[in-house]
Order: sequence, then structure tokens, then C-alpha cells
Amino acid sequence: MLKTDLYLRLCRINGKITYQLLNDAIQPDSDDPNTSARDRINTKEKRTVMRISVITMFPELFDSFLNGPIIRRASDRNLLQIELIDIKQHSDGSFRHIDDSPYGGGAGMILKCEPIMNALNTVRNSSSHTVLISPQGTSYTQKKAHELIAQNHLILICGHYEGIDARIEAEADEEISAGDYILSGGEIPAMAMIDSIARLCGTIRDTSTKEESFENGLLEYPQYTKPREFKGKSVPEVLLSGHNERIRIWRLKESLRRTLHKRPDLLANRTLTEEELNLLNEIQMEEHLPNPN
Repeated sequence: MLKTDLYLRLCRINGKITYQLLNDAIQPDSDDPNTSARDRINTKEKRTVMRISVITMFPELFDSFLNGPIIRRASDRNLLQIELIDIKQHSDGSFRHIDDSPYGGGAGMILKCEPIMNALNTVRNSSSHTVLISPQGTSYTQKKAHELIAQNHLILICGHYEGIDARIEAEADEEISAGDYILSGGEIPAMAMIDSIARLCGTIRDTSTKEESFENGLLEYPQYTKPREFKGKSVPEVLLSGHNERIRIWRLKESLRRTLHKRPDLLANRTLTEEELNLLNEIQMEEHLPNPN
């Protein structure tokens, strides 16, 4: 049995576990046409609540996740509705078999078509966007998170075991991968996707999301808090100066420095501003790095 709290009301109907929302939607402060897409999609005219349906063998894996602060905040503000559809509840027969051995032989078990299709048909409608979480899909990125948040209804299909019957692939609008590594199932990638979407729903300050790694195509600059000195290492003086412009330039420069050293591929795919090019030249001179040009 999943936990409930003041933010969520739990219902179980025909094998579908649904977190229903209790409060009215919060509207953005501005009706400016230049308001960000993130704010516009949260207006009442566009959508009261984004609905995410997760088709999974193991809904209990989401217990703690759905009670975490970001998801709870999205639910409390009536921005997000998450429902868990248990594949096992949609299988025929008294033993509820949802998998079988692969044709042609081989290791592992394959999830059968019928239970997944039965589960999918209980939630899919004309406005649904269905994602199959698969190692063969395109890698999930922050750009994709922005694309998915524009959907009114997102369906995530989580595979398990050796995989899903290939005939299910045609039922998905797209396939998404969490990366080039092996997991036991699609539940952890689904949680990662939901968390990234919830952060864009207005659950945290807009300035916080804009300055995070990948949001602007760069890694985030170093962050510091008290104490001012720790094990002989001090907070950079510029951050104590109170000079907003100097702090902005320092943060941009350190963001570029981190990206250059840790993820140079991000710079290769980015159109740099004149200011960024100048700061990169400064970094190269400071560290005696070869000029890539």
C-alpha cells in the first residue's frame, strides 16, 4: 500500500494507482506575451495540471519518490498529477503472467504485448504522448525535458527483465534512454524524467533553474556557503564583494572553465557569445592552454 499525506489523495481503480490533487492551480504573475514557455503552459487557459501516467511492473518502487519535496510541491500547487498503472493488474489468467521466454531462444524473459497494451489502453487518449523507456532510445537531456513539459498527458512505459516484445515499439511516439549503461528496468529513468519535469513546472525559483548545469548549455559555476574558510580553502573574494556585475562575470567565467575541463563537448555544440569567447581566451592564457583555433 502506498503512503498518503496532506498533499495527496490515493485512489486505486482497476489496477490504476492515482495521486489526485487537492488544491487549485497557481497562476503565473504575468500575462506578458514574452513570458517564458514554462510559465505559459502553466496558465489555466493552457493546462490546469500536467498528467503523467507510468506503466510499470513495480509501482511500489515509487513510494518514497512521490513523497519527495519536489514532487509533493508540484502536487500541492496542482501542477502535476502522477498515476501508476500496474502491468500485473492487466494480465489475463489467475496467475497474471506478464512475461514469457523469447522466440528463437536466449536468456531472460520478455514482457508480453497484451498486458502492456491493456494497461496503455486504460489511460491513452488523443492528447497523450507515449514514451517507451528503452536503451535504444535517444538520450534524455534538459532540452527534451523542456519538450515533454509542453505535453498535456505524458505516458511512460517502463520495461523490465530482458526487454519488451518489439511489437510494442510501434505504440510509442518516441523512445528515450537514460544513457549507455544497463539497468534492471525503466523505473529509475522514469523517476529521473519526472523529477526534471517537475522542476520546470514552477516548483522552484525560476532563477535557480536557469543557472543550473545544462539549462544554458554549460555546467554550473562553483557554489560556496559558510564557513568562509574550510581546511585552508577560502571562498573567492569576488563573491564577498557585493558587486553584482563582477559576480556575474566571475560565475560565467567559472562556468566556462568547468565546462572546458569536464565537458568540452558541450562547448563544441554551443554558439558562444563575444563575452564568452573573451572569457575563454582569458582562461586559456591563465592556464597556458593551447588555442583550439
